[in-house]
Amino acid sequence: MVDDWTEVTLGRTGGASNAPDGRIVVVSADIGAGHDAAAAELERRLTDQGRQVDRLNFLSLLPGPLDVTVRESYRGMLRWLPWCYDALFSATGRSPASVQLLRAALRPVFRRMLARLPPDTRAVVTTFPFANQILGPMRVAGLVNAPLVTYVTDFAVHPTWIAPGVDLYCVVHELSRQQAIAGGSAPVRVVRPLVNARFAASAQLSTQAARRQFGLPEQGRLALIVAGSWGMGDVARTATEVLATGCVEPVVVCGRNQRLYRRLRRFPGHVLGWVDDMPTLMRAADVVVENAGGLTCQEALASGRPTITYRPIAGHGRANADLLSRSALTSYIDSAQRLRPALTELLAAAEGGDPGADARIDMAGVVADVLTPMR
Repeated sequence: MVDDWTEVTLGRTGGASNAPDGRIVVVSADIGAGHDAAAAELERRLTDQGRQVDRLNFLSLLPGPLDVTVRESYRGMLRWLPWCYDALFSATGRSPASVQLLRAALRPVFRRMLARLPPDTRAVVTTFPFANQILGPMRVAGLVNAPLVTYVTDFAVHPTWIAPGVDLYCVVHELSRQQAIAGGSAPVRVVRPLVNARFAASAQLSTQAARRQFGLPEQGRLALIVAGSWGMGDVARTATEVLATGCVEPVVVCGRNQRLYRRLRRFPGHVLGWVDDMPTLMRAADVVVENAGGLTCQEALASGRPTITYRPIAGHGRANADLLSRSALTSYIDSAQRLRPALTELLAAAEGGDPGADARIDMAGVVADVLTPMR
């Protein structure tokens, strides 16, 4: 692979820069919201430090209509063929050859990637696993001289995140770090999640005030049911089973899933579409019920809201649920019979939702540490 790439040297990163520490390129993907949200939060933190940041959508590098094809195929598998996605996720997790095949399939993208990295790039940070399968080998080949850091957006570290040439992996939990090391990754650090500070700050807002903003009842117990920006999974069944417990009123967020929103329009609970102000909505709830263990789960934990993982989606949802269960960060409930006792226990234990101080290092600080030897 190195021999195939050494002919392409123009545009190699690592030239002079007018920025204090050079330019930082953050590579994400607009597939769901989690990868892009993490990238946007990192960009905000780095920009606040006066650093120059470029954002790059990995899917935009795919030739022709493949960006749409990949996105919609993924969405379709999650919605209509979850067993197919689960099998694919498991196969790539068990077989190193499948990851190598993925890396080979992405090789036509490397020229476009190289063309999008400015000469003054001083660090590259990825929040999407497939980007590592291109940038890592490019780093090994000497085509990318800047340090390559990846932020894993899930709790579980799937092998597609791991690639030769990645200098540092950043995860949000010690069990994630152990999993990454067992998978053969480079040095791994546990960092603070790339979640907007407003989620922790929402504790300053009263629950009643938060509920008034969304027209929710100020009295009674509310369970916020979330399923990511696409509203994936068996959300309607989850809402029905939460309602049947009789101990909470469900508040269902459908995200951009208009089909789900129309399906639930006569649901006796509270049904919302896309919500811009999730920090306030989480403050309005007493407990959060989630099914993927990704961004929304991290937001709920940052808000200090007790969180249940229930009916996780296929693939990464189930992998995250397993790790979350072992970490005790959320309560993983695997049957409708256990749902009421779990909700009752969490509601009784809730003490106002103060998440407390987070001793983990900030991701922007990690990037600063990477840049320090280059000053």
